[in-house]
Parts: sequence; structure tokens; C-alpha cells
Amino acid sequence: MATLIMYYSQGGTTETVAKTLAENLDGSLLQIHDLKNRDGFKNRLLASINAFRENKTDIYPARVDLENFDTIYIGTPTWAGNPTPAILTIIDRCNFTGKDVVLFATMDSSRGDSNIARLEEKVKMRGARVIESFTIATKGKSPEKLVNDTEAIIEMKDLKMYKR
Repeated sequence: MATLIMYYSQGGTTETVAKTLAENLDGSLLQIHDLKNRDGFKNRLLASINAFRENKTDIYPARVDLENFDTIYIGTPTWAGNPTPAILTIIDRCNFTGKDVVLFATMDSSRGDSNIARLEEKVKMRGARVIESFTIATKGKSPEKLVNDTEAIIEMKDLKMYKR
């Protein structure tokens, strides 16, 4: 069995965290793509409203088979204190029964904890056992600083013990 790091990233910060996790934990990486245009002020405002309302969206891939993975990391930016529509959509389409899940959220300033709390509710409803979670503040940080912060969390939370 193996580890999967599944994530959505619009601006690249969540992707940096996910790639750092994959490299350090020998995990497979899967980016979830939102097929709606989220660029520009108006679309970002609508995206935040969609996240707040927990609206679903069209995504690629539309489904993910988790059968060959025993540990799943799920990462998302924090929009209006919530997970992104793309991550909410993929969670609702997955069966997490018997899976260990680690949740992570990136955030410009705050409300990452409310994002994690909602993610935890959603994956538990789909059968997951949440074994760990963390947030990373990203505002003004260089990619190198994000890598260093992620590696520090890996060590602090001893995430390597979940590798198989």
C-alpha cells in the first residue's frame, strides 16, 4: 500500500506544500483541477462565495480510486474559512472507508482551523479515520520558506511514521 497526496491549488502555495510532502514521504501526487475559471477579482469573489456555501464544481479528474492507498493527504487553500469547491467535490466522490487521512490547509491569514474542521467532518462522513492535520500560513512567504515550514511540520508531527 502507498501514500497519496491529493490537493487543489490555485496560486501555487498549496502545490508547494503538497510537492514537499510527496518528496519527503515518498507519496504519489494528484492535483485536483477546478474546471471553472477562478482568475480575476470577480471570479475569486464568486469562488469565495461558492466555498462558503459549499457549492460543488466541475473537476478533473472527476473521480479518484483510492483502493491502492492506505494513507491519504488532502490539501486545500482556505477560502472564506472553508475548503475549496474542488476539494469538497472530490471528497464527496471518494470512499475513504478504512483509509487513514491527514488534512492540511494553507491560508493567507487565518481561519485555517475552521477549514480543517469542515474537512474532517466531510471525510469522516465518507468513512475516513483522520490521524493528523495542520495549517500553514502562506502570506508573503517565498517558495523556499514554504518548503522549510512544511519540512518542519513533517518533523514536528512525525509524519514519516505514517509511511509504509
